Amino acid sequence: MKKLLRVLAVLVALCVLAGVLALAGSTFVVTTTKDRILTLDDTPPADVDCILVLGCAVRPDGSPSPMLNDRVTRGAQLYQAGWAKKVLLTGDNSSSHYNEVAVMDRLSQEQGVPAEDTVLDYAGLCTYDSLYRARDIFGVKRLVIVTQEYHLYRALYLAKALGLEAWGVAADGQNYRGQTMRDLREILARDKDLLWSFFQPEPKYLGDPIPLDTAD
Repeated sequence: MKKLLRVLAVLVALCVLAGVLALAGSTFVVTTTKDRILTLDDTPPADVDCILVLGCAVRPDGSPSPMLNDRVTRGAQLYQAGWAKKVLLTGDNSSSHYNEVAVMDRLSQEQGVPAEDTVLDYAGLCTYDSLYRARDIFGVKRLVIVTQEYHLYRALYLAKALGLEAWGVAADGQNYRGQTMRDLREILARDKDLLWSFFQPEPKYLGDPIPLDTAD
């Protein structure tokens, strides 16, 4: 019985340690990037290559989820305010039945961003891939990232690790269903991307460079 109690005590201690480390990593990501978050009312950073709008869920009927709608809307607002001359829309089009980028493009144009100033990245399967491809495929060096605030810290951390000069503008236009669970999952996502930022593996899809001013 005593041996079993010792084993249980060790397991509990290891779980507590893992939790502390996870929270420490998440806190590190947040505290080292929060000063890079701006608002629409702030003075835009100079010489930004593009506004990068990160994709997220599309509904089965092809309409944008509330989070995606708010991201694209914020990107359009920044474009209209002159923060950058190009908007890079990046998301998941990993199957013929699911296309975040097409939905984003349609919504963005409806909100006044012309097609000639829009660049589409259909292989932004995750935050890391989107930023890696922005750098290596589209030649981006300075950018403004648009996503919800809880996600923005991780995106900004990855951007810095990849050698990009980045600022972020949050797209929190409403209360989102299930946000508590997203916040909890984001703790682990930040820890995972801490490792990704160290090892920097290639994304699933790469290709030849396509400068922003020549991309369709």
